[in-house]
Amino acid sequence: MESKKCLECGEKVIGRIDKKFCSDYCRNAYNNKVNKESKNLIRNTNNRLRKNYKVLTELNTTGKTKTTRRKLFDRGFDFHFFTSIYTTKTGNTYYYVYDQGYLPLENEMYLLIKKE
Repeated sequence: MESKKCLECGEKVIGRIDKKFCSDYCRNAYNNKVNKESKNLIRNTNNRLRKNYKVLTELNTTGKTKTTRRKLFDRGFDFHFFTSIYTTKTGNTYYYVYDQGYLPLENEMYLLIKKE
């Protein structure tokens, strides 16, 4: 019978027949390497959503206000990251980052609102 080797370090694996790693350390190290790319994508997306939420919250202190695209952009707002879209019966499209939303208006103005 051939002995199995740890997928992470190559050491001999002792124990159950379906065991793949010699220790918890090697199992964790291996899985962290395998999942690194997807974890980075999720972490980066969440960081951008958090930043957008912070910008909207800082600019919209009253629950409903207007601002310019430049003010949003200068504070680091990224228009590609939002959590949901709501289109009204009249055809207005609101973009939300959790409970903070914005509606593009004319002349690069934006209406900021907070969902109740």
